[in-house]
Amino acid sequence: MKARIEQQLLVALNTLKAQGVLDPAVQVVPALSVPKDAAHGDFATNLALQIAKPMGVPPRQAAEQLLAAMTDRDGIRAVEIAGPGFLNFFVDAQAAFALIDAIVAAGKDYGRSRIGAGAKVQVEFVSANPTGPLHVGHGRGAAYGAVVADMLAAVGYEVHREYYVNDAGRQMHILAVSIWLRYLENVGATLTFPANGYKSEGYIFDIAAALKAEQGDALSVPTSDLFAGLPLDEPQGGDKDEYIDALIARARDLLGDTRYRIVFDAGLKSILADIRTDLAEFGVEYEDWYSEQSLDDRGLIDRAIERLQASGHVYEQKGALWFRSTEFGDDKDRVVRRDNGQTTYFASDIAYHMEKFDRGFDRVIDIWGADHHGYVPRVKAALTALGYDANRLDVSLVQFAILYRGGERVQMSTRSGSFVTLRELREEVGNEAARFFYVMRAAAQHLDFDLDLAKSQSNDNPLYYIQYAHARVCSVFRQLPLRGFVHDAVNGRSAYARLIESHEQALFKRLSQYADTVERAAIGLEPHQLVHYLRDLAQDFHAYYNAHAFLLAEDAALRDARLNLIEATRQVLANGLVLLGVGAPEEM
Repeated sequence: MKARIEQQLLVALNTLKAQGVLDPAVQVVPALSVPKDAAHGDFATNLALQIAKPMGVPPRQAAEQLLAAMTDRDGIRAVEIAGPGFLNFFVDAQAAFALIDAIVAAGKDYGRSRIGAGAKVQVEFVSANPTGPLHVGHGRGAAYGAVVADMLAAVGYEVHREYYVNDAGRQMHILAVSIWLRYLENVGATLTFPANGYKSEGYIFDIAAALKAEQGDALSVPTSDLFAGLPLDEPQGGDKDEYIDALIARARDLLGDTRYRIVFDAGLKSILADIRTDLAEFGVEYEDWYSEQSLDDRGLIDRAIERLQASGHVYEQKGALWFRSTEFGDDKDRVVRRDNGQTTYFASDIAYHMEKFDRGFDRVIDIWGADHHGYVPRVKAALTALGYDANRLDVSLVQFAILYRGGERVQMSTRSGSFVTLRELREEVGNEAARFFYVMRAAAQHLDFDLDLAKSQSNDNPLYYIQYAHARVCSVFRQLPLRGFVHDAVNGRSAYARLIESHEQALFKRLSQYADTVERAAIGLEPHQLVHYLRDLAQDFHAYYNAHAFLLAEDAALRDARLNLIEATRQVLANGLVLLGVGAPEEM
């Protein structure tokens, strides 16, 4: 009904333009909202306030003229002008009732739309360095990105889900050296592990052990050669970064390209395989796992730098190449190629985004951790310098998830090996609770993840509360044959006019908001809007269930009308839960 009224308003606007009352150049889009107070109607709009100034009349007069031009009021019982010029619409009861049948007829497709018109959207999310298992912080980005992508697909966008594999950076070399040092210990070497290495007592040792089983002593070198000219331990007060970099250089020199690559690939392949499995079990799938190394292999990083040089946005200073990002609002210029000839991580980022746009995406969405906020202006600056419209890039920053167990905060750190993995979280609370709780709040808000609440089977657990509403409807329909009843949907339509209870009217209004909620949540990249809607719908249903009997012994028509209404409610609950990647159980 909302879409129908908005279309009627659009026709009225065009009528005013044709009459010369409103300048044809004025571009406004009719939009309805749902008033918090039911006394103000089913829908309201401030459209008259938007066109009053261009029309040169007071807002209330603009509202009167807009209403006069709105000759098609099908499905509208009444319209009133309120306040300074708001239009409040009261929907005809029969129009509201028709929604029940529309929901049931559409089934799983109800709430889906084509507003995206097939536009191509790339959603890149998680993209954690393959240096260790995914932890609970990564899980929030995974759940958020997956739901955003699914919602965009539900409203008509062609969605491409992508994981950017950081397989070429310094962290990967630190990982390789960490694995190699543990391998050397496996073959009998005695050494002190560097503070800057990956110390995990689990996966690093497992990879090193597998490497020993596969390669034997082929990757071994004398400890004296490894530490020649280097202290056996980091010097007190020394530079830890310089020390680990020296170990990396020594490892590459002693092993040579082929053997070093064996160690490097052992870590990359093992951890990336674990990440793939973890995400797949979490219900997160990708169209592409995009390798950072492939950018260099195909010359795309050099090409991006050359394009920036050709347009005058790169300068040389002390042997390094700098991008003039301050010209585009960044706080300082950025190095793209160091004085030793190596390109920076930022240069790879530029090339990757250049390649994204060259692939023809209409909109690019990056989902990054909140600690990457400083990257946003510099990446947009680079896109602008390359000649792209930076407004086609949206970056959603996802705040950290803080895990609580038994009221105590759980600390995590990938380097130290003391962290809670996403897999451990999923095993403790289940995939569905993890997915749901991760998207309960806006991505920009910090999330306190309460494990005890996520596992509880009570109305305080919002997921349980919503799923229980769905299961309750299913229970009602299971009771029908036990009570000797048969649901006659057609017979129920004849009694729609008798659905006059306040709880029934509340359900009508809430159901009418679903499709609009999905569109707003998708376009705004805000899954939490859908979560809140489903919680409200479940609350409306539970209140209805507790106040009224659905299985009336004598009044078959009213019984069938109510069954039609709760079946529509069940369908919307199920559709919303599916979009969140959560099941809709029939029994609980």
